[in-house]
Amino acid sequence: MKVAVLGAGSWGIALSKLLHDNQNEVFVWSALQDEIDMLNREHEHVDKLKGVKLPEDMVFTTSLKDAVDSAEILVMAVPSLFVRKTASQLSEFYKEGQIIVNVAKGIEEATLYTMTQIIEDEINNATVAVLSGPSHAEEVGRGIPTTIVVGAKDKDVAEKVQEVFMSPVFRVYTSPDVLGIEIGAALKNVIALAAGIADGLGYGDNTKAALITRGMAEITRLGVAMGAKMETLYGLSGIGDLIVTCASMHSRNRRAGILIGQGKTADEAMKEVKMVVEGVYSAKAAKKLSDKYEIDMPIVTKVNEILFDNLPAADCVKDLMVRDKKIEIDVDEWK
Repeated sequence: MKVAVLGAGSWGIALSKLLHDNQNEVFVWSALQDEIDMLNREHEHVDKLKGVKLPEDMVFTTSLKDAVDSAEILVMAVPSLFVRKTASQLSEFYKEGQIIVNVAKGIEEATLYTMTQIIEDEINNATVAVLSGPSHAEEVGRGIPTTIVVGAKDKDVAEKVQEVFMSPVFRVYTSPDVLGIEIGAALKNVIALAAGIADGLGYGDNTKAALITRGMAEITRLGVAMGAKMETLYGLSGIGDLIVTCASMHSRNRRAGILIGQGKTADEAMKEVKMVVEGVYSAKAAKKLSDKYEIDMPIVTKVNEILFDNLPAADCVKDLMVRDKKIEIDVDEWK
């Protein structure tokens, strides 16, 4: 079938290659003429996914109309900051029945909407699914075995997306818990920033394990309060994505965190990483959600203080360590 990938960053390009390998006709759209010119010339994204060669019959275009016309699947692969603008532009050409598969990760600060909620807000009667999990573009583009989950309100939609993306190197599970998938995907980026900051400060494996574990506790508390299923947050798009994002140097959030821990500002870190660092933009939204639902999220709070209040990272770590004593499992079994 024809598939349109909207966004030619590293993730969009990696998924484009996967979809083409699965015998689909793939159109890749970007709003950036220079990027499209480079892809048409090189058949490789030399800036964001160097070494991943793209087929000669893959189409690259700046025409959104041409890209989406007659496509059955539309992959929303722009950074979360641009999902609303792109969805608004797409609304002019969207045909009812086309499946929009969101692969961006984030929460809109002004509305606290997830990415699928933004798409539904901009496009009437849109059929939207979300694809997420532990999946670095650098590895998917090279065909390294990866497992991921697709969420949709309609089982048939989830299974159709599963069929389109599934391959011997890309295993796809299905889920009805769209909200849980998106909450895990967005908030793990904030925790990954914290993990990177700890690395930048020179801390070790003990600290990393603590941040992953207690960060997961924060994500789960908030997600469940919002209506997500705990099983989702302990699955691929929750703990799975959190582990890979906190541990890998492919992770732009971890890399930015390392630079911040070494003393750079958030702006300086993002410029050095040279890609959108989603966790920086999701951090404020995560703090707003924790306030709205009255959920204690000390790691998220401290990440916000480091990013936006210029508090020294080492002081924030100390504050986390000397908080009031807590019980890990809130079940009164002691007599």
